[in-house]
Amino acid sequence: MKITVADYLVKKLKTIGIKDVFGLPGDYNFNILDAILKDDEIKWTNCTNELNAGYAADGYARINGYGAIVTTYGVGELSAINAVSGSYAENLPIIQITGVPKSSFIENKICVHHNFSNVNYYAFENIYKNVVETTGYLTFENAKKEIDRIIDVMVNTKNPVYLAIPIDVCCFLIDDEGYDRINYKKSDEKNLNDALSKIKTLIENSKNPVILYDYLIKRFNLKDAALKLVNKTNMKFGTFLMAKGVLDESDPHFTGVNMGNFTPDVLEDISNSDLLITAGFVNADLNTAGFTAFNNKTPDIQIDKTKVKIKDEVFENVLIQDIIPLLAEKIDKKFENKQQINRTSQNELPKEGKITVEDIFPFVENILDKNDVFVMETGLMSISGAFLNLKDGMEYLSQTLWGSIGWGTPAAFGAMMADKKRNLVLFTGEGAHQLTIQELANYFENDLKPVIFVLNNEGYTVERVLSKDPNDKFNDITNWDYIKLAEGFSNKKDFYSKSASTILELKEAIEEAKQIKGKKLCYIEIRTDKNDITKLGPKLVDNMKKFSEKLSRI
Repeated sequence: MKITVADYLVKKLKTIGIKDVFGLPGDYNFNILDAILKDDEIKWTNCTNELNAGYAADGYARINGYGAIVTTYGVGELSAINAVSGSYAENLPIIQITGVPKSSFIENKICVHHNFSNVNYYAFENIYKNVVETTGYLTFENAKKEIDRIIDVMVNTKNPVYLAIPIDVCCFLIDDEGYDRINYKKSDEKNLNDALSKIKTLIENSKNPVILYDYLIKRFNLKDAALKLVNKTNMKFGTFLMAKGVLDESDPHFTGVNMGNFTPDVLEDISNSDLLITAGFVNADLNTAGFTAFNNKTPDIQIDKTKVKIKDEVFENVLIQDIIPLLAEKIDKKFENKQQINRTSQNELPKEGKITVEDIFPFVENILDKNDVFVMETGLMSISGAFLNLKDGMEYLSQTLWGSIGWGTPAAFGAMMADKKRNLVLFTGEGAHQLTIQELANYFENDLKPVIFVLNNEGYTVERVLSKDPNDKFNDITNWDYIKLAEGFSNKKDFYSKSASTILELKEAIEEAKQIKGKKLCYIEIRTDKNDITKLGPKLVDNMKKFSEKLSRI
């Protein structure tokens, strides 16, 4: 059947499960938006700016698997590029779709709005080439083939892709045959079997193996296979911060979230292990608590996205999505580990006095229920988030590696759009919140009812910790009346709000929010002293300084 290029793209997006598209209109993308709006199975959501739309697509992909954003040429796509870069850093498959001027304008280098005076229609695609897996610029001749290729790359790499579509190409008719076909990559069969055999031998000859899973387990839908491996073998497992909540933390084989020297019990298990395995791991500063995650050991087996390293031998083109299920299937040895998990609150709950940052998460834990989504804004408090006790079925979302403050509010919006049946709790700082607070309006517009905590400590806390002088003026921010702002964004829709600066006020706010959770949007401001910081902050900075000094001596 003949359909337009824009309609074909929409059918392709639906094939991989995308039911919501975020973005902003612009005259160059109207034909794309028309194709979305006329389809009853996919929803268009106007965001308040392109950056927020990109963050929303990022949060959506973390729950749904894939996300999509549509922007206009130049000004729109460049406003979104920071969000797309974050998705690239953290392996989140979103498609950035940009509407561009007519083909004849491109061919004749006609100077139109959103361009430079020295016309260059490919400048923005060239910029995007640095932050996506691949780009495509559609023409009448290549449209169908390029759409198929772009989607295949996104599905196989779990990375963002970029697609530019001229106005007139959108309306060009093509055949829709094969729109639902995805070409999946496969591992090199010999390398896969060789790596599998060697890993199987090492594990079955070991006495106390430990496997540490990271975020790629979630990206490649390997949760069931990962748990099957540990439950079948009785092997101990842990996760890194970027994978917190990916696997059930109440599992008796779970040794903990590996936060290096913040988690001595996990390091002890690593030290006592005779075979250390990592799967889907990124060796980054915050993900390893300042590069302290291995207690001076080197993993014996490293299962990466597209290769496996066993001791000093590397097996290329071995895909993580192929080898993890095979390990779960082929390894039969049962180890004798006996482990009990004591899941207690982080601290005893104080009864009165002013709130300190150390008080907050023990209280916040009380509002969390099974299957909730917890979104942790990037920043210093995200380190403390590693120690939250998650209930069964919960998801924990945070942007640990890219670390762009402001991500949390629109990403949580996107996550809720991906699954409106689940309750969501967002924890953000007021410095980050100020960057993207406009997206609060879309929660009300789409009848979403999260619980939102805003920590107000009069500035950028993480920067205070990193600065030579915590009182540097550049770390102060303008104070806002957040409760009144929430009212302004509500469009007169009902919601619950409270500002708390004492333990009693916070306790009261959380108890009230628990009663109406999922029935109303709950917006709670928590006010602490500006120089009150988590105990983990200075320790993390010290870890980083020691690592830096070590490198400088090499």
